[in-house]
Amino acid sequence: MNNPANYLRLSTLAVLWGGSFLFIKLALEALSPVQIAFTRIALGALVLVGFCLVARVKLGGLRTPGERKVWGYIVLAGLFGNSLPWFLFAEGEQTISSGLTGVINATTPLWTILFGVLAGTERGLTPARVTGLFVGFLGVLVILAPWQSGGALGWGALACLGGAACYGISFVYIGRAMRTARDNGTTHPPMAFATMQMLAATMLSTLTLPVGGLTPVGLDPVALISVAVLGILGTGFAFSVQYRIISDEGATTASTVTYLIPIVSVLLGWTVLGEQVGLRVIAGMGIILLGVALGRSRPPKRDKRSRPDPESGAERTDTGPSDRARPETDGDTGRCVTVSSPTHHSSRDSSPSPGPHEERR
Repeated sequence: MNNPANYLRLSTLAVLWGGSFLFIKLALEALSPVQIAFTRIALGALVLVGFCLVARVKLGGLRTPGERKVWGYIVLAGLFGNSLPWFLFAEGEQTISSGLTGVINATTPLWTILFGVLAGTERGLTPARVTGLFVGFLGVLVILAPWQSGGALGWGALACLGGAACYGISFVYIGRAMRTARDNGTTHPPMAFATMQMLAATMLSTLTLPVGGLTPVGLDPVALISVAVLGILGTGFAFSVQYRIISDEGATTASTVTYLIPIVSVLLGWTVLGEQVGLRVIAGMGIILLGVALGRSRPPKRDKRSRPDPESGAERTDTGPSDRARPETDGDTGRCVTVSSPTHHSSRDSSPSPGPHEERR
């Protein structure tokens, strides 16, 4: 890495996001899944709003139809990127281990590719990436083992799998929000998009409180501290850490945290909670991560072609399709790292990237 301190930041990010499943399990001792999701989102929103105030970052308005359209996409991103998946993960962890939840969460990049293809926003679907999808979901099948009576197939695992799928859907709407803002001639820094999304998710989560969110909260200090850590550190603070890594090293380096999160979640579940991890889950995790690695492969750069400019007659270089924002997942919390088309950038970007929600130029 260009900055050695980013090794520590990357490790911190892996611990915060990998440890989030441990904190969810601990928080369930005193709070319902709805309460955990709402508290986590609200605290994360407060932290991000504080960052915006300190940095004097302005959020998008609602004055023009274009601005309202951006907010519409942001609301959908908040629904599928925060409110719904964080409820589903908490709901699922009532019946499955925190380590298994972290492993299932590792399928997020696979869902991102799948829904990107369905929405027409995913380009460069090479045979290697298609193979990665099949291999990754084969790993899920190995973990769930529906052919065995002792398999993990059940509501808890399916809820967590649905949470990971929600992340994939959210990235489609994040990309549309950014493109719409760009088409309107307005640009927002990545912190603004993140804060807008978290505020929208807070509003949506507030609407769910009458359904499972008004039950008495147990006075368990460990559970209350756990949900506070989820919101303040695992959501708000983790965003700022991620932004710094991307700014220094590029999105590709920052996204390596994807491979660390399931390992951290399994280790913490085993050491702190005494969870047992079977060989089938370990094998499935390895297969999923192999599928993710294949799915993240990019097609080679197109050779630049020179052809006459129709107006001036001079030769110009054609580099292929224009850059289009494409989101990549960064793990547990539905963080979106948007990078430019691979026809213009190598897999390891040496130039600083402004943030996980902004196209690298």
